[in-house]
Amino acid sequence: MKAKIHVTLKNGVLDVQGKAVQAGLAGLGFQGVGDVRVGRYVEIELAARSRAAAEAEAKKMCEKLLANTVIENYRVEIAE
Repeated sequence: MKAKIHVTLKNGVLDVQGKAVQAGLAGLGFQGVGDVRVGRYVEIELAARSRAAAEAEAKKMCEKLLANTVIENYRVEIAE
């Protein structure tokens, strides 16, 4: 099974990279670009026996390494 993990900054946390992208887009002439938020996407192949086990394992990975839960949210999707 494959875990698809999306990690984003929590609302209210300054996204310096997002601001740089926003400024870059404006500098390239893109009009009407509002707030830009940048995150990470991680795919992990898991040898779990069930969808529930894969999701639980991926969430543990996020809690321990992949996301800084003080300032980041994460979302896990499991694909067969």
